[in-house]
Amino acid sequence: MLRLASILVVFFWSSCVLAEVIGQEVSYQRGDTVMKGYVAHDDAIKGKRPGVIVVHEWWGHNDYARQRADMLARLGYIALAVDMYGDGKIANHPEDAGKFAGAVKKDMNVAKERFQAALNLLNAQSSADSSKTAAIGYCFGGGLVLEMARMGVDLDAVVSFHGSLGTASPAQSGIKPRILVFNGAADPFVKPEQVAAFKKEMDAADANYEFIEYPGVKHSFTNPDADKFGQKFNLPLQYDAAADKASWQAMLEMFESTLK
Repeated sequence: MLRLASILVVFFWSSCVLAEVIGQEVSYQRGDTVMKGYVAHDDAIKGKRPGVIVVHEWWGHNDYARQRADMLARLGYIALAVDMYGDGKIANHPEDAGKFAGAVKKDMNVAKERFQAALNLLNAQSSADSSKTAAIGYCFGGGLVLEMARMGVDLDAVVSFHGSLGTASPAQSGIKPRILVFNGAADPFVKPEQVAAFKKEMDAADANYEFIEYPGVKHSFTNPDADKFGQKFNLPLQYDAAADKASWQAMLEMFESTLK
């Protein structure tokens, strides 16, 4: 009996060791533009699970977006880090990042179609529960997921981390997803009047939203590389470990009540 128990312990431990997050590069298309994304799931989890779209910062689809997808996979989700610029383009300088982001924002209908193509790909995964989906975004991506909520994309939850708040097409009514916004109170890219306008817009649209602001926290507070980028390009970026941890935990709590 003792020997059997030992075998079972070894088998269990081996299963845990073998189980891992599986990351796969994927391509999908909107018109003539090919986007290069990354899907992550934990092969230790059986059955279908909620899907989460991860939208990158203005730098483009980089390792940081993939790391967040991996983190979500470990927590029981299937996550797709998307490519909103096409061809996996990554900016190495703020000027390029601004051009890439500006080109997407210039035509939000095309942006919606690219996002929808990514969502269709995620929902087509064999382990994805297409009835439970969310989208999170950082910086450029945070503003983008808010726009998708405004434009009626079929999502259950949307989370913006240090994202832009303004829009050329304010929501009128009928916003479906729950919305959670995290903002640094010392972020010079998000003015107090923009915060006030966003809250007014959400209230007028009767949206189910929560706006959480962290005193003294600057832009890009969830990215550990923020200080490096800030110093290199003389930008007001700063990582904040406490705000990063608190915002991630608040997101997970919202997902637990919305997606599980």
